[in-house]
Amino acid sequence: MRGYLILIDETLRGKRPDISDNASRRLMRQGIIMLIFIMIYGGVMGSMGVFAPGSRLDREWLQVLYSAIKVPLFLTATFLLSLPIFFVLNTLAGLRGDFMRVIEALTETQAGLSIILGGLAPLTLLWYMSNGDYPTGILFNGLMFAIATIGAQLRIRENYRQLIERDAMHGRLIKLWGLLYVFVGIQMGWVLRPFIGSPGSAVHFLRGDEMGNAYVTLAEIIWNVITR
Repeated sequence: MRGYLILIDETLRGKRPDISDNASRRLMRQGIIMLIFIMIYGGVMGSMGVFAPGSRLDREWLQVLYSAIKVPLFLTATFLLSLPIFFVLNTLAGLRGDFMRVIEALTETQAGLSIILGGLAPLTLLWYMSNGDYPTGILFNGLMFAIATIGAQLRIRENYRQLIERDAMHGRLIKLWGLLYVFVGIQMGWVLRPFIGSPGSAVHFLRGDEMGNAYVTLAEIIWNVITR
């Protein structure tokens, strides 16, 4: 247990491990930490209906379970889908030899994102208890993810420090990683919706309609607003 607490502290502070640390053991522990913290936030994220007046707890707790599964799936899928493209970009930039260290830095950043999200879970829970409005709940969760992402971006610069000192091109590529991660994440979030679940509505793991494209839908919304 103490080892996990130390690793959480090191991940948040961006402290590099001792040379004697076992890399595979550290990676495994980081994976466990990521899963626990993301599942905590995911479960809280899907708990809005639990606090709604007249809610059926047997149905609303199913949404909690679904969200606790889908938020880790969302972040993991976004990371894994972005990684091959980033590998190609690193190869084209002549930085392929550093890619294992790049993966370590990105994994540490992903762990930091997960820990921050888990730390924000009580705020989301408090918001649900004091405000049961579904649209504002969506916006509040978006704010929590934005805060966690900003925190992760602060960490990724620290995790990338040695790589950037070795070659300045890493500094340019990490900006592309941020854009790529957000681009893929928006579509993955659209595909895996709903994460919160409208209180009183039927609970589904995935929406029954077509998956569609998040960017096409966004463009249609903007167009409808402009031409209204």
